[in-house]
Parts: sequence; C-alpha cells; structure tokens
Amino acid sequence: MALVTVKPTRIDTAIANEIADNTNSGLEHAAQALTWGADEHVLVALAAAGWLYTRMRRPQRRRIADHVLMVSLATAVLPHVLKSLFDQTRPDRLTMSGHRHGIPYSGRPRDAFPSGHAVHMGALASAADLLPPASRRLARSLAVTLSLTRVALLAHWASDVVAGFTLGVIVERLFRPFTLARSRQQRRVRR
Repeated sequence: MALVTVKPTRIDTAIANEIADNTNSGLEHAAQALTWGADEHVLVALAAAGWLYTRMRRPQRRRIADHVLMVSLATAVLPHVLKSLFDQTRPDRLTMSGHRHGIPYSGRPRDAFPSGHAVHMGALASAADLLPPASRRLARSLAVTLSLTRVALLAHWASDVVAGFTLGVIVERLFRPFTLARSRQQRRVRR
C-alpha cells in the first residue's frame, strides 16, 4: 500500500468521460501504437545507441549524449519510485462504456500517478533547447502529442500527464549543470 492516495479532479473525470463516450477502436489502436514512442525501454535504448554513436563517430557531441543518457535513466527510474509512494486508480478501470468503444486496459490498476511516459516526454521537450529552432519545435510537438496518447488511452488522468511532463522538465533542468558543464580541465585548456 502506498503512502498517499491521489484522487482525480473534476476536470480529469470530465475529460475521461468524454473520451470514453466518444472514442472508437481505430483511435485507440492509433494511440496505442504512438504511445510506444514514449516508452522507457524504447527511449533508454535510443539514448544508449546515441551515446555509443558519439563515442565512435561524434566526439564533439559526447556531453550532450551523456546528458541525454543520464536524463533518460533518471526518468526511467523516478516514475517507479513515485508510483510506490502514490496510489491512484487508472481511468480505464472506472469505465465500462470506454471498453465497449475500444479502450484497452493498461498497466497496474493503481499506478496512474504520475505518467511515466509524460515524465520522459517532459524531459525530451526540455532537452530540445539544445537543438536548432526547427528541430526544437518538432521535438516539443512530438513530446506533447505522445504524452496526450496516455490520456486518450485512459491510462492516465490529464493531471497525471501534466504532473509527469512538468516533473520531466524539472529533472532535465536539474541534470544540466552536472552533465553539460565543461569540466575544470577543459576550462583551463581554453584559457
């Protein structure tokens, strides 16, 4: 049993009810396919592949690859820790009409808060600052879209996604001074 039980807000409930009443299996299948883009296993594997690539081909990008890998690992672990502290029933466990319209069951029933997928996407959206403007906008749009799939699937309440996304931004920003800062040795060489 977790330490804190989180209740959905009235807005959360209204959004979930609208989705349950107005979705269809085609939309749900599309959301299920898209949501894999925010899965921790996929993201950590991509971050590790990028990290290896910079070791072999792009040494000038190593600090960024280090940063992305460290943030990916942190955002993979943090939601599991928080879900052990917070209990919240997923919205898909509270609807019958939604399942008739194609909404699947997702994850553990009481692990709604926070959305782990949104934590990863918040970190990605924040790290997009390191990209050129066009790529930054694309990364942020993708991050928001992938986060919203969790609401569309009724895997999370809207507030779980907002909280997770915000937490991801905070984690990424907290890691920056440690992973992106030049080492003392590098600063001395440049002087």
